[in-house]
Parts: sequence; C-alpha cells; structure tokens
Amino acid sequence: MRVDSIMTTDVFRVRMDDTIGTIQEILSHAAFHHLLVVERDKLVGILSDRDILKNISPFLKTLSETTRDVSILEKRVHQFMTHKPITVTKETSVEMAAHLLLKHHISCLPVVSSGGVIEGVVTWRDILRTYAHPYNAQDERPAV
Repeated sequence: MRVDSIMTTDVFRVRMDDTIGTIQEILSHAAFHHLLVVERDKLVGILSDRDILKNISPFLKTLSETTRDVSILEKRVHQFMTHKPITVTKETSVEMAAHLLLKHHISCLPVVSSGGVIEGVVTWRDILRTYAHPYNAQDERPAV
C-alpha cells in the first residue's frame, strides 16, 4: 500500500515570519497538530503543536504572566520550526513511512512531489487508522 492512499491532502501552510501567537491561535481551533512552513510555495520546515507547547510559558493568561511570557508570542515560526523535515513521496510505501516515523522519532511526514510541491501529509494516526480499519466500535475486543 502506498502513502497516497492514506495521506491527508488538505494541509495548512504557514510562513516563516508568522508569529507564534498567530500559530497558537490557529492550533487552538484546529483538528490537526502539524503546520507546513513554506517559502515561495516550497516546503522549508514543519511546526507541530508540541513545538509551540515546549516554548510557551504556562503562565500566559494567568495572574503570574510576565512581559517575557507574552513576548514569546511575537517570536516567529522560523525560530521554532524543524528545518529540512524528512519527507516522502506519494509512491512511498506505508511500511516505509512507518519505519521513518519510528526511526526519527517524529509524528508527521510531509508528502512532496519530485519537484518539491507539497501534496499532503501522512501521520502516525493515518498509519494506525489504516491498520486498525478492519476493527470498528461494534467489534468484540479481547480483554487486556
């Protein structure tokens, strides 16, 4: 089975100079966890909700909030993103994608064409959903 049969094609793109505050707002209302960072329509990085959570103060919007806490929201995507992300093509096997996710301890692989055009993303959830698909909520589950 190939990545193009399970990938998500509706991906959200951001720019390197977008602020972390803007990204935090986007992710707080989104059903996804990864944003592809583009420059001139080419993939240059990836930013996850975990990248944001690692760097944002837990004191934001509390009585303990400081100017320093708030100033992080003005920092730019390029300061937190993963540069040169590992990518796959639509022709990559799902098994190879799973191997890459595990090998590199990552949770998302951008899918790009040979010309560098973004075609989608494949995540560990997409892969797990693919292999768990034969089971549904009505199936009898073995006791754990």
